[in-house]
Amino acid sequence: MKNFQIIRALSSKSAVTSIGKEPSAMFIAGGTNLVDLMKKNVVAPDKLVDITALDLKKIEFLTGKTSIGALAKNSQVAEDKAIIEKHPLLAMSLAAGASQQIRHMATVGGNMLQRTRCSYFYNTDMPCNKRVPKSGCGAIGGSNRMHAIFGASDSCIAVHPSDMCVALAALDATVQVEGPKGKREIKFTDFHRLPGNTPEKDNTLQNKELITSVEIPNNNFNKNVHYLKVRDRSSYAFALISVAVALEIQNNTINDVRLAMGGVAHKPWRLNEAEEFLKGKTVSETIFRQAADLAMKGARGYGDNDFKLTLGPNAIVEALTIASSK
Repeated sequence: MKNFQIIRALSSKSAVTSIGKEPSAMFIAGGTNLVDLMKKNVVAPDKLVDITALDLKKIEFLTGKTSIGALAKNSQVAEDKAIIEKHPLLAMSLAAGASQQIRHMATVGGNMLQRTRCSYFYNTDMPCNKRVPKSGCGAIGGSNRMHAIFGASDSCIAVHPSDMCVALAALDATVQVEGPKGKREIKFTDFHRLPGNTPEKDNTLQNKELITSVEIPNNNFNKNVHYLKVRDRSSYAFALISVAVALEIQNNTINDVRLAMGGVAHKPWRLNEAEEFLKGKTVSETIFRQAADLAMKGARGYGDNDFKLTLGPNAIVEALTIASSK
């Protein structure tokens, strides 16, 4: 790790101003991902702007929405009684992530910005277009068991590692940001990017923008929900595949539905076509299987991860079955 300067910001405005003066500067809060990347020389900022003193830790239940500050800890959100009651899918997804110790340090904004866990990205001796543009993708033709089956490109087949983000994508959340040009709002499903020809760009944040909060619109998804995470071990492991399900059921009929997957793409993967198919249908395994088949349209394996083509639809059916039975 190279030497770097660290300063502490006392307001969102001063944080944005401070980071704008240094091209390689980065914000730091919990640091649960950034510090690892710095230790491995994957990133090497000359300056860090510590934002932990900013007033961005609140969870507020406002008219028509829930607002969660970007510096709220993952454990704080997951264990909040009102979140568990109003947005249980989010609480479930956070509880499935990392370890208890990491959840006590990691922030909501940091969770959104965490980088892929692709081994080629972390190994500076290997080619990786995400780390060094135009250097190649070692995972294509290499070890790719954890990698994408949707939305990949010839430049990158890495996946976004977050559990929380899968739930937020399903819940139609929005991201509030502040930068040199002022404040703006980004739909959560538009926040993360597919790799295309620029896999080094993980998200749609503009230069030096700071995430200030995430907002979830009020909904009726407080009963028939489930977050299914399929992984190699039950603790501190990233998803091979995850499925976020939120159903609104009345008289055994699905009135509304939200579906998203994790561990399958460069961003949380929203299953819009399957959602539209399920609306108005009677709950049944047959209907769930048909929805799962629709959801897997366009999926492609790269060798080691071909098993995801079978695991994916089975996980969707299981998650829908569990959610509908509550």
